[in-house]
Amino acid sequence: MVSNKKALEMIDVIADMFPDAHCELTHDNPFELTIAVLLSAQTTDRSVNKLTKHLFSKYKTPEDYLAVSQEELENDIKQIGLYRNKAKNIMKLCRSLLDKFDGQVPSTHKELESLAGVGRKTANVVMSVAFNEPSLAVDTHVERVSKRLGICRWKDNVGQVEDKLKKVVPKERWSKTHHQLIFFGRYHCLARSPKCEVCPLFDDCREGQKRYRAQLKEA
Repeated sequence: MVSNKKALEMIDVIADMFPDAHCELTHDNPFELTIAVLLSAQTTDRSVNKLTKHLFSKYKTPEDYLAVSQEELENDIKQIGLYRNKAKNIMKLCRSLLDKFDGQVPSTHKELESLAGVGRKTANVVMSVAFNEPSLAVDTHVERVSKRLGICRWKDNVGQVEDKLKKVVPKERWSKTHHQLIFFGRYHCLARSPKCEVCPLFDDCREGQKRYRAQLKEA
């Protein structure tokens, strides 16, 4: 792995590349954000936004979701992956919000993670975006970028990646860095076709160097 100093230098470069990175899930309040993040599992934000344009006009409160059958909700979200499980979790989440939190999305990690379908990543996103609390969620983009750059080890799990990044990045930058790493992974260091040839981090990227050596052998 690279040193913490080198890791932060690389993250600074990414910050310069994507200074305006932000949450791309369309929402108007913490409840809509929580539902959108839950729906985004193994699905692109673009697909979720297409879906929620209709969904959020039909369902505005936890009561609205609970007023229909799970089958109806499944039908409303069936164009995205894992829709049956997501519908079940949404119904359970809404019931918990009404029974335990007066219908409001709670603002602590522990309470958020008590909700169906809400894991550490979702809780971090909600804490950061909805409640402006420093958080650094690790999604597939953040994990991939961190490992390719050598900030973390390939065998590290999501929790270990999060812990490492929090040691490297100052707390006041956690939320912004989360979005900047996502943008870097989503629009530059793509999973299948990373833009290594124009990457300012190429000389320091172990994955980029590995790909370059492989291309030389094939030539």
